[in-house]
Amino acid sequence: MIDIPTLQTERLTLRPHRLDDFEAHAALWADEKVVRFITGAPSTREQSWSRMLRIAGMWHHMGFGFLAIVEKESGRFIGEAGFLEARRDMEPSIEGTLEVGWALMPAAHGRGYATEALTALIDWAEAHFPGKPMSCIISPENLASLKVAAKLGFCETVRAQYNGEVIQFSR
Repeated sequence: MIDIPTLQTERLTLRPHRLDDFEAHAALWADEKVVRFITGAPSTREQSWSRMLRIAGMWHHMGFGFLAIVEKESGRFIGEAGFLEARRDMEPSIEGTLEVGWALMPAAHGRGYATEALTALIDWAEAHFPGKPMSCIISPENLASLKVAAKLGFCETVRAQYNGEVIQFSR
């Protein structure tokens, strides 16, 4: 059994997903504002269920994955962030890297939560996967996520086609 971490920041708890997170998780991925630059289409409940199960499987098979982000003050699920090995069909490939990803509920946007959560996650990954390269892909139109990536030290390496143009970053 993989020991999935729980991380604490000043304002957030990052913890393993629980079954009772499903409704909030499904709401996150059904929100047009959330998926606008990620998939472009809101997810169905069935798709969200598969995504939540993929999260558990990633931890089991890869030793890393996404964590639920909970706002300490309210106790609400506000999003998720973590690492992925998606085996994306894109060139250049990012296979073998820790692909960093995040998604937050619109009510949590613009509050610095993504940077706060990802800083803790990257610190955890650097301790547990030293020397493993990190990457992320972001739509060039997603200015907020581009700012977060820059704050975290990611640098643009190439523009690629993957479900529309994306910017590939590495750290």
